[in-house]
Amino acid sequence: MILFYFATLTPMALLLAGATLGGAWPFAALAYMTALSFVMDRLIAAAPDSPKEGAEFPSAPYLLLLIGLFHFVVLALAVWAVSGQGGLGWSGRVAVGISAGLVFGQISHPAAHELIHKRPRAMRLLGRLVYSSLLVGHHASAHLLVHHVHVATGGDPNSAPRGQGFYRFAMGAGLRGFVAGWRAEARMLGRAGRSVWRHPYILYIGVGLGCLGLAALLGGVAGVLCYIAICLYAQMQILMSDYVQHYGLRRQRLPNGGLEPVGPGHSWNAPHRFSSALTVNAPRHSDHHVAPGRDYPALRLNRNDMPMLPYPLPMMAAISLVPPVWRRMMDRRLDRWEASRAATSRRTA
Repeated sequence: MILFYFATLTPMALLLAGATLGGAWPFAALAYMTALSFVMDRLIAAAPDSPKEGAEFPSAPYLLLLIGLFHFVVLALAVWAVSGQGGLGWSGRVAVGISAGLVFGQISHPAAHELIHKRPRAMRLLGRLVYSSLLVGHHASAHLLVHHVHVATGGDPNSAPRGQGFYRFAMGAGLRGFVAGWRAEARMLGRAGRSVWRHPYILYIGVGLGCLGLAALLGGVAGVLCYIAICLYAQMQILMSDYVQHYGLRRQRLPNGGLEPVGPGHSWNAPHRFSSALTVNAPRHSDHHVAPGRDYPALRLNRNDMPMLPYPLPMMAAISLVPPVWRRMMDRRLDRWEASRAATSRRTA
């Protein structure tokens, strides 16, 4: 757990120092989220595939709470600094803005993702508030009610089909996810006989509007524009993560016409230790879909049953921004994985 605490809280502290102190701190935060993460993945050995059976991680929820609460402080100060209120020069403001988008998309997002899966209502609410503060509150509903149900099918806006480039995926996934999450929540309210005023989208939109108002207080029009820009960059990180982790993988039709259950072969994974800690074990994505309630430090990795990415998740996200390179790299890997699955199916038939 020590690595999880260090990897996630250090860049948030560096970003806080960058927004308030200036100097070299904004560039230290940016270097941590880019170069240092890549170097550390190469220096530190990969984590064991699976924790010891029955291992417990009592401090795991506390890290999620720390990240969730720290997120709001860092977000407010980042908006304040980037909008010019902190006296930073242009280069420092740009460094803080980029670092903020990376931290919120790669640390706040996976922490919020874990929180919305937790049983305590307060933890789920904190996760929803984190997403709402990034103007993507609907993700809390769409992830649970749409993505986990329809993952690796055409019914999931966040499961990119083979051959679809990131930019085309991103243009459609956000809107489709918003609408699908709205409809799923409305159906649940209808079945429960509850008022439309209980719809969680009211919370998401209300918190978003409140954050826009706070951004205006912190930096005027510039504060609002900087806040929106940071949120859009963080949302881009979220979409990149979904794109990379599910690209091309599809559940097969069964003889009865139904779909095979979600299994370990329906998400891409990465074994790299440092970036896994940085992103709260998000690269162990297959096991999360198989066992959504499992604590993030206990997520398992089986290289025989789970498709593996060739590089760490953050690096693969960067590669996805160049679609021809991405397809050249991943389509061949997808072919090999599908061939391996077909051969396994024939042996067990």
